[in-house]
Amino acid sequence: MADSKQLYHTADLSTSNFLVTGGAGFIGSNLIRYLLSHGAGKVRILDNLSTGFKKNIDEFTDHPAFEFIEGDIRDLETCKRACKGIDYISHQAALGSVPRSIYDPITTNQVNVDGFMNMLVAARDEKVKRMIYAASSSTYGDSRDLPKREEKIGNPLSPYAVTKLVNELYADVFRKSYQLDSIGLRYFNVFGPKQDPEGAYAAVIPLFIRAALNGSPALINGEGNQTRDFTYIENVIQANVKAMLYSGTLPHQVYNVACGERISLNDLWALIKSLNNSGSGEIHRESRIGDIQDSLADISRIRTDLGYHPFFSVKDGLKLTLYWSQNKQ
Repeated sequence: MADSKQLYHTADLSTSNFLVTGGAGFIGSNLIRYLLSHGAGKVRILDNLSTGFKKNIDEFTDHPAFEFIEGDIRDLETCKRACKGIDYISHQAALGSVPRSIYDPITTNQVNVDGFMNMLVAARDEKVKRMIYAASSSTYGDSRDLPKREEKIGNPLSPYAVTKLVNELYADVFRKSYQLDSIGLRYFNVFGPKQDPEGAYAAVIPLFIRAALNGSPALINGEGNQTRDFTYIENVIQANVKAMLYSGTLPHQVYNVACGERISLNDLWALIKSLNNSGSGEIHRESRIGDIQDSLADISRIRTDLGYHPFFSVKDGLKLTLYWSQNKQ
């Protein structure tokens, strides 16, 4: 599990009610653990279990502050019911994956754009204090600038990237038109405990870890020289908590959430093998459509505004994730 010994807030959480959409997913379930372990007044989940798992939230079901609504963000009335009495929203529900969006752009748009609009309307109508939402580094598109700075993006390279850019535009308009306070967090390649290695759209780190543990070769897209700013889940939890509980007033803002360091896929695989004492090989295959070559975040804005600091490096995060993977039931 993610290490929640770090404290990212000073406010009394017992007086606040939180909604985590997509709470049965990888990021959402880790955030819920933090909120409940630090005495949140209420933590409500909205999830349709299409990509999340009931097992991720089973540990919370007996907690008196926990509530689960099984429902879909594509239904406005469900979103309004979920937002009733809520102070802060962490909107993690989405249909992720660049390849999936290329295969099925219609469903990706319905969930990520129509569903996001429903959540904005519900948050506005129920007078939620602030909505934090999962933005994405895919928004930088074909921009070759490194590091990536929030104010300069390129052209999207996938339907998924388009939906995430549209989210940012809508959130900004709702701030200007309805004074709905919101903050977007552009995640850079998040990894950690509870990330699913199964399925056609699994992320690279859980796949690499599974290969290392099983002694099987890792599948690497392209030559493996592409670089990523991999971000351990606990850093993402910190960003969400600090953004939700920020005491000041900001116009709609979007922040990079990352470590500010990059590593190639080849070096990542070598590091995972080293940490696990694995002798597994690798197989290179065709590059994926819509993938970018290099990614590195400038995290100076979120440091300055929210006091964010990535306590966990890639190596630290990999050690914790490997330990969890080796010991999970």
